[in-house]
Amino acid sequence: MDKPHITREHALNLLGQMIRIRRFEDKCAELYTQEKIRGFLHLYDGEEAVAVGVIPVLQERDRIVATYREHGHALVRGVPMGAVLAEMYGKQEGCSLGRGGSMHLFDRSRNFYGGNAIVGGGLPLAVGLGLADHMRREDKVTACFFGDGAVAEGEFHESLNLAALWSLPILFVCENNLYAMGTALALTESETDIEHKAACYRIESEAVDGMDVVAVEAAARRAVRAVRETGKPYFLECRTYRLRAHSMFDAQLYRDKAEVESWRRREPILRFSEWLQVNHMVHAEEIARIESAAAGEIEQAVAFAEAGTWESVKNLTRFVYAETPK
Repeated sequence: MDKPHITREHALNLLGQMIRIRRFEDKCAELYTQEKIRGFLHLYDGEEAVAVGVIPVLQERDRIVATYREHGHALVRGVPMGAVLAEMYGKQEGCSLGRGGSMHLFDRSRNFYGGNAIVGGGLPLAVGLGLADHMRREDKVTACFFGDGAVAEGEFHESLNLAALWSLPILFVCENNLYAMGTALALTESETDIEHKAACYRIESEAVDGMDVVAVEAAARRAVRAVRETGKPYFLECRTYRLRAHSMFDAQLYRDKAEVESWRRREPILRFSEWLQVNHMVHAEEIARIESAAAGEIEQAVAFAEAGTWESVKNLTRFVYAETPK
């Protein structure tokens, strides 16, 4: 498996970020069963290489628009883990003040424009951000993440068309995990190579193995460079697979267990850690230290969320209307 040259330090960083996301998601699943987290919960297991490969390539000034499966994106972008978990608890210390929950993480200070409970809902928002940057002549890139299910939405086509028509600096990142909730991609799309859809709008595009973090990072560097140099949109299809069900409510009766297990054998953390060990770049004890550090951070995040503040009922109508400007 050919890979571009990477330093040992960078390899440890990539592996550490993926493990951090995976262990956090595992803890979220546990807390959900304990009813500490309520509502909908969509976990990112198996797709970590996409967020870890793309987001660090962006600059702080660039914007990110995510999906409702966005815990990993928020963590990689730098949203504190405690603020993410407190948001899921519904505490005031959450990154959206406890008002959004798992699907609506938001942090403007980090240009993280949040998740969206609507399938494909982030696409037109990204177009709006890109249009603003274009009109202001600002050197910013908006990275818009969405799943393969969003491709069936009209706003997908409208957004790509406008981005191409107006030459907007947007990186479209399709996290193609092969299933739109419980429906296989092949049952809804006659063209399952999603990157080809971007060509219809004359947008430069490519597909990459979304289970290979180094390949994703290399593709992201090409894509971001192209957007900055041309000011035009770019489309990146990351072919990945979610190892868990669509959400914690999903009985997952539509996927064969053998299929899921076959993907588990090539999931990004296992694949990358094995490659690093075979090439003597990382030792087992170093991976153990990464796991221990992630566990410690998660323990602190849980304590932070548990100690958080419930909002008073008297504030129930807050944010329904705009507050009077001072």
